[in-house]
Amino acid sequence: MIYAIIGDIHSNYEALAAVADEIRKECVDEIYCVGDIVGYAAEPDLCIDLIQQLQCKIVAGNHDYAVVGKFPLSYFNKAAKEAALWTSKQLSKSYKDFLGNMPLVEECGNITLVHASLNRPEFFNYITCLSDAQLSFDKLHTPLCFYGHTHVPSALFLIDGAIRLEKGHIFDLNNVQKALINVGSVGQPRDWDLRASYAIYDSGQKTVQIRRVKYNIHSAMEKIYKAGLPKENALRLGG
Repeated sequence: MIYAIIGDIHSNYEALAAVADEIRKECVDEIYCVGDIVGYAAEPDLCIDLIQQLQCKIVAGNHDYAVVGKFPLSYFNKAAKEAALWTSKQLSKSYKDFLGNMPLVEECGNITLVHASLNRPEFFNYITCLSDAQLSFDKLHTPLCFYGHTHVPSALFLIDGAIRLEKGHIFDLNNVQKALINVGSVGQPRDWDLRASYAIYDSGQKTVQIRRVKYNIHSAMEKIYKAGLPKENALRLGG
């Protein structure tokens, strides 16, 4: 089976459309999304429409829940809060119902999906150190978990009871007991590579590849400015 895993789209339709085009070329069997469809950028409705067209299996991110009042805005910085409030005003009830009904955790066979951490996922804690990773491994009931939230692709492996951090673009899961794979961000990468990020998982080869896709960053930035959203949200796209 071939899986595509996306996440942290953040209302950046330019990036999502470019990634969707690449995924269609892969002829994948399933598409998973680790949440945060909305937030920051200017086209939340189009992003939700495309996610629905792709028939993704999906979990909720903190921005998704914040827009519908299921996560406190007090946890957000000023720019993120303003974008969440703006997004909430743009979306109809049907879009909000879609966001609000997404689960926090989804187990799909041998794969688990979560936006942030499996340890109390409703708090959307970051996995930033080995102790954070251990808390998620303790809750992981499948060999593999895909997540996002940090917008930086990486892999954490559990091997013979020890946790190992892996960087790079190809992760070999053979001889790994469990793995937490961060797929990066489609709509707002934060690893100094401005291209949209997503992952391809080959369950036969047991490999995960982080893919990067160019998109029209200038157009995405201009839409943010035109919508009157915080300029920081545009500037982050351009580095």
